[in-house]
Amino acid sequence: MENEEQMTKMELHLESQIRIERTVKDEVKMKKTIEKKLRENCSCSLEKFKNLITGFFPVLHWLPRYKFKEWILGDTISGLLVAVVIVPQAIAYALLAGLETSSSLYASFFSCIIYFLMGTSRHISVGIFSLICLLVGQVVDRELLLAGYEVEDFTVLPSAMNNANNWTSSNVTTTMIMNITLPGSLNIECDRKCYAISVSAALTFMCGVYQLLMAIFHLGFVSKYLSEPLLDGFATGASITIVTMQVKYLIGVKLPRSHGPGSVVVTWINIFKNIHKTNLCDLITTAICMPLLIVSKELGERYKDKCKFPFPMELTIVVIATIISHFVNLNEIYGSSITGPIPTGFLPPTAPSLNILPRVAIDAITLAIISFAFTISLSELFAKKHGYTIQANQETYALGFCNVIQSFFHSYASSATLVKTLVKDSSGCQTQLSSLVSAVLVLMLLLFLAPVFYSLQKCVLASIIIVSLRGALMKFRDLPALWRISKIDTMVWWVTMLSVCLISTELGLFTGVTFSLLCVIVRTQVPRTALLGRKQDSTLYEDQAEYNNLSSIPQIKIFRFEAALYYCNKDYFMESLMRKVGLNPALEIAKQKKAENKQKGKKKSGETFNGKINQEQPVIIKELIPKIYNFHTIILDCSTIQFLDSVGINTMKTVLKDYNDIGITVLLANCNPSVLDSLSRGEYFGENCKEMDNLFFHSVHAAVQYAEVKWSESGNSSL
Repeated sequence: MENEEQMTKMELHLESQIRIERTVKDEVKMKKTIEKKLRENCSCSLEKFKNLITGFFPVLHWLPRYKFKEWILGDTISGLLVAVVIVPQAIAYALLAGLETSSSLYASFFSCIIYFLMGTSRHISVGIFSLICLLVGQVVDRELLLAGYEVEDFTVLPSAMNNANNWTSSNVTTTMIMNITLPGSLNIECDRKCYAISVSAALTFMCGVYQLLMAIFHLGFVSKYLSEPLLDGFATGASITIVTMQVKYLIGVKLPRSHGPGSVVVTWINIFKNIHKTNLCDLITTAICMPLLIVSKELGERYKDKCKFPFPMELTIVVIATIISHFVNLNEIYGSSITGPIPTGFLPPTAPSLNILPRVAIDAITLAIISFAFTISLSELFAKKHGYTIQANQETYALGFCNVIQSFFHSYASSATLVKTLVKDSSGCQTQLSSLVSAVLVLMLLLFLAPVFYSLQKCVLASIIIVSLRGALMKFRDLPALWRISKIDTMVWWVTMLSVCLISTELGLFTGVTFSLLCVIVRTQVPRTALLGRKQDSTLYEDQAEYNNLSSIPQIKIFRFEAALYYCNKDYFMESLMRKVGLNPALEIAKQKKAENKQKGKKKSGETFNGKINQEQPVIIKELIPKIYNFHTIILDCSTIQFLDSVGINTMKTVLKDYNDIGITVLLANCNPSVLDSLSRGEYFGENCKEMDNLFFHSVHAAVQYAEVKWSESGNSSL
């Protein structure tokens, strides 16, 4: 029987001494690495030149391999349907951006062409996007105010307004006759419309430049800090802002745009103050269009499997409403606000104003990141769905060139759009040739058909905008499920959404990102800690507070810290460890010193200790203090510690020293190679890692076995 126990102890001892040999890595020499990279990237050959060109223009790679008979029908139909969606959206989103309809059409045309040449996604549609239009519109309005213009919408004045009782001169927008001279090399005078276009062009140019820099320096990782709950909260908050801005068009009330923090609240207050001035014609039109659009969307989603092509309800309503408004003369008779003249043809390209660029440079950062984040997320989503991959860096190049080039053509920023992408996907799109089809139809609209929509009511456009935001507004329905999954993500959603609504769009996004990062920091600063117990007759160790049927190891404490150990949480690490094991080594050392000083005082005063030790007897302090600890070893389970900084290394060394000073052994288990290397560089295991075999083990079980065997070998069976 005794022999069996000895054999078991020997086996346990051997198991605890199992070591895994680390791979010896060659020392990386920076000079040779740089030379190798330069040889690889700077060498010139025909094959590399070909790969460079086809990589920069992916159309050269896939177009020669185009399966004409199999793909042409789906690409043509999807291109036609996307163009049908673009027409009403271009008119409506121009209203949202505070620009002319031609700017939206230019953006749609050039983005389709450029992404056809440079994009790597086969299915997404790049063009005008409601959230981007909102950001552009806010910057345009701000710069118009700073330039001395009144921020009002381009409005066609009905002659009947002069006699209508519900219209006064105070709520009618007149055409601005004040001109300003744009600073720069060209001395040209610019009215309100021209200045608004100049601001949007400068903003779009800077947005494109930032995106190109992101591609050149591979800075796409910035979008990783925009989590899905944050983006959803931003989209919902921006959608509420857009809806607030469009309500005045729905009911035909003339209100100036509000700016700054609390603009949403101020706008709603102004709406209710002026609600008695509601235009009945616009209200009736809204009451007809809105239900039709909503029902069409609901039926389209319900029967999307049976109906291959979505019904173009937006275009149908735009056409019918334009015809009725034109022949009934709603603008002249009832004072209904209409779109007005839409220029045809192409304006000559103009370089963005250099004097405006510095004023919009900060705003363009937000625009560039949001545009990039939505484009990449949509591209990856549909690439995964259809089983191919995209090149994120090339997508950034494509988006950047879209914005830079179209900024010379009186346009504004573009992004991937969900609605048009879903239309392409559901109608059999196979390649970006569908974007070329859409661009041709948009070109025809620019050249010939734009004036047809002169009489279209703005309340119809507002209805289209609001219904298109239905998906973002319905995110409220997902909150209960999100709350059950993650309360922190739900808080990020609410903080971002409320900040966008109550402060501003840009500051709201910044607030959301800051709060999201703070949540991550707090979770690492105050992580979970646990004392582990063992499942009987097994090598499984888990948190005793979370699982039943676990038993503590006699005289051994196993502590787990579930985060990286760095300067922010080193105090929490120490406090948690001492609280869990129930022993503060600093206090114990202080008690020893206090007892030592007290004994020295007794010796000097001629007193004897305990009636047995006289003044000549040596005093052994450790024997004076009874050891009442109920454990002899602390095992730190490092499996959840991802990394250590210099402060974390010093904290680990302090724990080792302090507990060793009072006779407690500290062992490490489950350290990953990064943590081991950090501890080795910090000489935690002594010079040349001499003590590693006695301080580190590859599993908690091996550390427990080592502690038990070592304690029994020392001749102690109890403390």
